[in-house]
Amino acid sequence: MKIATWNVNGIRARASQLVHWIDAEEPDVICLQEIKATPAQIPETVSAIAGYHPYWHGGGGYSGVALLMREKVFAQPPVFTHPPFDLENRLVVTEIDGVVYGSLYAPNGGKDYGVKLRFLTAMEAWAGELAAAGKRLVLCGDYNVARKPIDVHPTLRKEMIGQANEERDLIDAFFAHGLVDVGRYVDPDNDRLFTWWAPWRNLRQRNIGWRLDYVAAHHSLVDQSCTCKVYRDVGASDHGPVIAHILDP
Repeated sequence: MKIATWNVNGIRARASQLVHWIDAEEPDVICLQEIKATPAQIPETVSAIAGYHPYWHGGGGYSGVALLMREKVFAQPPVFTHPPFDLENRLVVTEIDGVVYGSLYAPNGGKDYGVKLRFLTAMEAWAGELAAAGKRLVLCGDYNVARKPIDVHPTLRKEMIGQANEERDLIDAFFAHGLVDVGRYVDPDNDRLFTWWAPWRNLRQRNIGWRLDYVAAHHSLVDQSCTCKVYRDVGASDHGPVIAHILDP
């Protein structure tokens, strides 16, 4: 199964790039973040893109996520829902045959760090509930936390939001519920594996960034045949798309 995630940083600004990317890649599951638009504001070119069951979950201006399921793989229109801790259009999920697929945009914490910690705490508890119920989770998106020092360029490593130990502990507790960080599983020692670059000083071109975007998949869906790649040269967002191939459920 081919799963893709991309923080587009504004769907209206990135609509043509998104259509081109989807046409070229044809992922089975597409997770988008920071769409910054209400469902009514989604450009027609992507609002009902051919071949997908789409769900747009945004309030306009800030945040917002989307989840698109390919009709060739998921014939029946999915039922899309939101966990109770999703208060800012940050998470949409659908369950199909015991697998819960989700698109996530976690708070960055810059304006209210407490909100971020509460969200991550609730997300970790939710993952535990799914695991206890025998559900297999595949949650992709912008977690807004660099899990380890290796996930930040050496020149940018410091004690700050996004790299704080308490955030990392919550993300590690989340993954401890039987989940695999597919990107790091595939490329465990790469200290230049980043997905976000601040939009100044040519940091993207120089690959001086952070790894914030993850494909988290239940361990039963991951083995040595799986792949995961960041596409730093795709699109004009400050995040690069991440595409993973995991096992079919």
